[in-house]
Amino acid sequence: MSLTAIILAAGKSTRMKTKRPKALHEVCGKPMLHYVLRACYEAGCTRVIVVVGHGKEEVIAAFGEDKRIHWVEQTEQLGTGHAVQVCGVELKKLHGDVFILAGDGPLIRGEVLKTLAGAHRDERAAASMATAMLDDPTGYGRVVRDEMGEFVAIVEQPDCTAEQRAIKEVFPSYYCVKVDELLWGLEQLRPNNKKGEYYLTDIYGHLRDAGKKVLALQAVTAEDVLAVNNRQQLADVDAVMQERIQRQHRDAGVTVVSSVGTYIEHGVTIGVDTVVHPYTFIGRDSIIGTECVIGPFAVVPREGLVPEGTTLARNITPDTATLKV
Repeated sequence: MSLTAIILAAGKSTRMKTKRPKALHEVCGKPMLHYVLRACYEAGCTRVIVVVGHGKEEVIAAFGEDKRIHWVEQTEQLGTGHAVQVCGVELKKLHGDVFILAGDGPLIRGEVLKTLAGAHRDERAAASMATAMLDDPTGYGRVVRDEMGEFVAIVEQPDCTAEQRAIKEVFPSYYCVKVDELLWGLEQLRPNNKKGEYYLTDIYGHLRDAGKKVLALQAVTAEDVLAVNNRQQLADVDAVMQERIQRQHRDAGVTVVSSVGTYIEHGVTIGVDTVVHPYTFIGRDSIIGTECVIGPFAVVPREGLVPEGTTLARNITPDTATLKV
């Protein structure tokens, strides 16, 4: 069965106070969009449609070598539903299932998308979603269920009643929909909400009302839900990603002595029995051999190479700084 992804990356992100497209802001040395694409490919997507708008030339230039990506421009910001509607020509060429994901959610994991796609197909659902339970659901669309626990609707926070605001199950924009059902659902969207936008989430209610099966699967951790709308959230997401990176290296046989003061960017290869001391920076896509000692006070530049058995340290005195290899 064909599996395609649509990634929404057209927003201006005024709260970031930046001229740079939000999708290109880095988390642990890689643009946010990189992580969303990686999750899609890990889940089995062979084609990705990326919706661009603000700064589209920069985004396309950064990922232009990836021939699996088809670029679609959204010239007006009329909501998430409209962002997918502009993909209509491309969607009509497809068959199978489609993920729809946000480009500002770099903590997304391929294994969660695999779980979502598997359940979607096993249940023969027209449309499925992965949901999360949050202690503080402020800002997220609430997942409303009936007394049997079946999905009823997603209600965006501005449109919630007081009772609905108390719901802790939220929808973090992990969609999986059959292409034909998606095209039908997009035709039903109307901007009849307080924002006057086309909400993509409304497709689930339309499909349910038409007697189609809609699956709401609790599969997303609270950590995975974090997205980036301002600089503080960018720092929060970066910290989570850094913890994941260090844990992966420890699990692979690397001693990272302390998380505090150590920063390892994405894509780094480190051989077994290498020790990374505090106050060390290792740039993205670097390769470090086995049984090396890195730091303290060491810098491995991006795409750097450290041979097997090397000791790399920076000795800092009040009047000098020397790099010893």
